[in-house]
Amino acid sequence: MSLSPFHLAIPVNNLEKARTFYNTVLELEEGRSSDHWVDFNFFGHQLVIHYKDESNKEDIHTNPVDGKNVPVPHFGLILEWNVWQNFADMLSKKGIEFIIEPYIRFKGEKGEQATMFFYDPCGNALEFKSFRDISLIFEK
Repeated sequence: MSLSPFHLAIPVNNLEKARTFYNTVLELEEGRSSDHWVDFNFFGHQLVIHYKDESNKEDIHTNPVDGKNVPVPHFGLILEWNVWQNFADMLSKKGIEFIIEPYIRFKGEKGEQATMFFYDPCGNALEFKSFRDISLIFEK
């Protein structure tokens, strides 16, 4: 399957804190920027952080999954199995405060997947996951 890069723009209430997080903690390469937004290379996709006044902040909602409160909305990527593990290890070493610690769902079953959730410094929820067999990504 050939994938096209996606473009995602998200609000941040502190541009410099968010810039530091995406550049230094997640180790994403910075692209173009202005006083109000910054582009990042998000594993080959274009992620843009846009300054948004905090007074417009919405309430955080969650949905229960596997007995955990999954934040909605959230965004992220599906990484290769070993890349996901290395990324999870890097984030743990950097002291990321996980909403949902890295763990394996459906272990040993069809659709086995790894997942983890955390917030950026401006309250955007991110999920990074991986499938043991990537061909099962849309399998019912």
